[in-house]
Amino acid sequence: MEEVRAFLATCAEGDLLPWAAQVAAADRFRRTVGSVEEAALERGLMPARYQRNRRTISIEEQLKLFRSRVVIVGAGGLGGYVVEELARLGVGTLVVADPDTFEEHNLNRQLLALPANLGAPKVEAAVERVSRINPAVRVVPLRSAFSRENGAELLSGADAAVDALDTVTARVELARACRELGVPMVHGAIAGWYGQMATQMPGEDITPFIYPPGNEPKGVETVLGNPSFTPAVVASLQVAEVCKILLGQGRSLNRRLLFINLLEMEFEEVPIPSGAAPKDRE
Repeated sequence: MEEVRAFLATCAEGDLLPWAAQVAAADRFRRTVGSVEEAALERGLMPARYQRNRRTISIEEQLKLFRSRVVIVGAGGLGGYVVEELARLGVGTLVVADPDTFEEHNLNRQLLALPANLGAPKVEAAVERVSRINPAVRVVPLRSAFSRENGAELLSGADAAVDALDTVTARVELARACRELGVPMVHGAIAGWYGQMATQMPGEDITPFIYPPGNEPKGVETVLGNPSFTPAVVASLQVAEVCKILLGQGRSLNRRLLFINLLEMEFEEVPIPSGAAPKDRE
């Protein structure tokens, strides 16, 4: 790998490595563009695609993102945007789990949904999309529903997990598995003009507060539906939270539930008491 790093140093423009040089190195040394990206970051070179990151994310932190593994459970409204933004951010490995195929009603809001891929598996669309926008990122597609039986395998090696599911039962099961395995989980949910998100850190359990007894299995989304903008907003907040977790920066949303009202453009934060049952909101 040292010869790769030496070659990259000759191609760099200051501390930036152009994409053409990254591809040339991959071809010349028969490496993946991902391994070349890692070598560049180790050498102290920032791939030029990330140059607008570096006032916020250092080269060392960009390398940390590249070496991170994030599991996204659900590749629909929230999940599609999460996959897109994590890939553009430079998170090196994305595990995307979803058993579904695209239907026509997905076209109004799901980033990965196109008329041309109606009937196609959502995880395959995720692989194709990422290969076009950032080939250095590896996508592991799992066309299966999250369950108690496959949870440990799916979350193996994860630095963080993203809840982009659409049923309460599956969300609770994902939170349980993350809790048992010590994996931070970023929850998000959407319905109409509204959304919510929270973070469950290792050792915590947010589900009794977020999903008290009597919750409908599919939630209010089945009544209110979702326009195009709600998943984009909530997914972006989830990605910001994942980035902070991976880099150990900022203040996490753990023990806080954030309610998002885009109709009135209001954001309300509610504390999640440790071990306490939720109170009814007015």
